[in-house]
Amino acid sequence: MSRFDGYFLRQLLILFGFFTLVLVGVFWITRSVSLFDRVISGGQSAMVFLEFSALTLPTLIRTVMPMAVFAAAVYATNRLSRESEMTVMLATGSSPWRLARAVFLFGLVAGLMMAVISVFLRPASVEQLEQRQAEVAGDVTAQLLNEGEFLHPTFGVTVYIGGIDLDGTLSEVFVSDRRDALNPVSYSSKTAYLVNNETGIHLVMLDGIALRLDRQDRTLSSTLFEDASYDISALANTNTMSERSLEAIPTIELLRDRDAISTAEGFTTGELVDELHQRFSWVAICVAVALVGYATLMLGSFSRFGLWPQVLVAFTILVLLEGVRGFVSPVVIDEPQLWMLLYLPAAMGIGISCLFLLVAGRPLMRRRHRDTQGTVAQV
Repeated sequence: MSRFDGYFLRQLLILFGFFTLVLVGVFWITRSVSLFDRVISGGQSAMVFLEFSALTLPTLIRTVMPMAVFAAAVYATNRLSRESEMTVMLATGSSPWRLARAVFLFGLVAGLMMAVISVFLRPASVEQLEQRQAEVAGDVTAQLLNEGEFLHPTFGVTVYIGGIDLDGTLSEVFVSDRRDALNPVSYSSKTAYLVNNETGIHLVMLDGIALRLDRQDRTLSSTLFEDASYDISALANTNTMSERSLEAIPTIELLRDRDAISTAEGFTTGELVDELHQRFSWVAICVAVALVGYATLMLGSFSRFGLWPQVLVAFTILVLLEGVRGFVSPVVIDEPQLWMLLYLPAAMGIGISCLFLLVAGRPLMRRRHRDTQGTVAQV
């Protein structure tokens, strides 16, 4: 690797880190607003929000990384061209193909990062996130500790708590249980406590009244009580998740046990094949978009105003490749044997880059030929 290759590669990596940080920050802020509202409104702490945010980072980074790779390649090439460094290298005899070595190596480095994230980290984080979401959804204690709101921890049950003291005492408690449609019952008490023991979680109500409606006899009975225990343990398992999503299945299982996964969890072979090769296709996309960003800008000549027409063309190609990615995925799900189509966008990007580099190298070759002819004529 020459000194210029090392310099170009450092510029690409620095800009890649910058754009990745910016894009992740923007997307994270956008998503965290709704996530924060769901987590906090569910009675969870800020630590749970931070945990969920951390578990979503691999998915977020995988989404923005190709855009960061493309932006770094375009920005670095445009800056070197605007500052005449690229022009000087071309004038000394370096071809666009020769200068593309640093960009190709940059794409490989980004691809290795993407491989670690897409193949290993993201499935593990999604699996852990789904487990934690199931635990949080089954945490009835946290769901009930919201004062001044009518809460619905499960279908047919409504809970209202007027206030919560520092010692954990609940005041002005109302519980409506309509799961038995023929005999709905409602409880109301001045104070209550949540008690967790070996038999489960109980809402112990003091000094209240229970109203039970018998729809068959059309009678309403009321019972005054000094204390009553309402078992809410059954509510804790109503929202648990029993199945994994496709994104949570480890890559090793997708490689070895697709038939067993399809039988046990109901996924089709096409869905499993699509998910497996999607994870690897993200690696090839990093190399393709880096080359597209560089090769498209090499079509332009030196200009103090930059290479904005070429930047627009490069962005259009990026959108086209993303559109092809969205088109081939349903095809592979229907016909798993066509899994190679998932690598078509990356192949198209690399092919377009090679074509642009061929076109970019021709003016330099013609210039050399004219200079040679002029030298011979002078002699």
